[in-house]
Amino acid sequence: MAEILFWSCLLLPAYAYLGYPLGLALLALFSPRRPLPPGAPLSVSVIIAAHNEAPHIAQKLATLLAQDYPAPALEIILASDGSDDATVAIARSLGDPRVQVLDLPRVGKVEALNRAVALARQQVLVFTDADNQWASDTLGKLLAPLADPQVGACGGNMIIPRRGHALSLGDKLYRHYEGWLRRAENRTGCMVSADGALLALRRELFQSIPPEVNDDFFISTCAPLAGRRIVYVEQAQVLDQGVDEAGKQFRRRLRVTVGGLQSLATRRELLNPLRHGWYAIALISHKLIRRLAPVLLLPLLLSNLFLWDAGVFYRLALLGQLLGYAIGIAGLLDRQGRLPKPFHLAGFLLVTLAGMAVGLWQFLRGQRYGLWNPQQNR
Repeated sequence: MAEILFWSCLLLPAYAYLGYPLGLALLALFSPRRPLPPGAPLSVSVIIAAHNEAPHIAQKLATLLAQDYPAPALEIILASDGSDDATVAIARSLGDPRVQVLDLPRVGKVEALNRAVALARQQVLVFTDADNQWASDTLGKLLAPLADPQVGACGGNMIIPRRGHALSLGDKLYRHYEGWLRRAENRTGCMVSADGALLALRRELFQSIPPEVNDDFFISTCAPLAGRRIVYVEQAQVLDQGVDEAGKQFRRRLRVTVGGLQSLATRRELLNPLRHGWYAIALISHKLIRRLAPVLLLPLLLSNLFLWDAGVFYRLALLGQLLGYAIGIAGLLDRQGRLPKPFHLAGFLLVTLAGMAVGLWQFLRGQRYGLWNPQQNR
């Protein structure tokens, strides 16, 4: 019985984090590249939900207004979600008619986005955050795939150019891993979702975002629900910062896991392979199994204890697990960044897996998150 439990708890995480990505990468080698057809520039509504973003909003709006994409029309809608700093005043002080400011009470990010989209009048909705950085050609690169009528949404590439001295190393490497996985999904035509830091969607595909879901997942999956593809645009880069504090990493992963599972429940029809084919398989593998896998690590460890006398392999497996946890704990305790990089990577993985496991438990208990505070994750 212990042996069956051990292998069951080992193979599912192995598939989620290694088997699926490697199989997808192999399949991508045999998938032809899709040529990008020429297309006329599209009109754009840029949507920003902001809460107390006074230090960033002026630079962000200036960058958006200076994009070199020749859009027939450009509007920027800033939805301030109960900001009590100078966010609204700074945005209004620009005096640019292309910038609309919604000064909302504290309604939560989802409601702020819904109210902003209700005012949008252009062909494409582009969602972004107030604190990340764009280059002058980011918008043009992001929207280029929309020349193909079969493409419904596009996602950019979030990178962390400067890591901190501890857990943000793992954050940066995780972004690289996600980017590699998304390139493979993109090549095979089954990219499952896009990051909300840089996301474009055809206006006619948008559906009102329900509460308590991850807004970027829900918005981007409006495309496959309508039979359109999501495209990953690696060249459209947005710069972000990593998080060094274990508590912030844990809370962020916990909230993302709860919201992600709620999102999958809301979009459960996309999990049907008979209707959505390879996309459904990719969605199950990338988003569902990965979130279930961390809860198997404890029974994996316990079953391995009972198998100590079952052979050399099981002894090495147990020692490997204990060593991995010890390295992760040491990495978490090393707040000055003095230990080698593998310790910090292991610490990041330990916090991430713990946050996902607790997030799954909270989701099953009915815990949901509504209001947001972007400063708590910086």
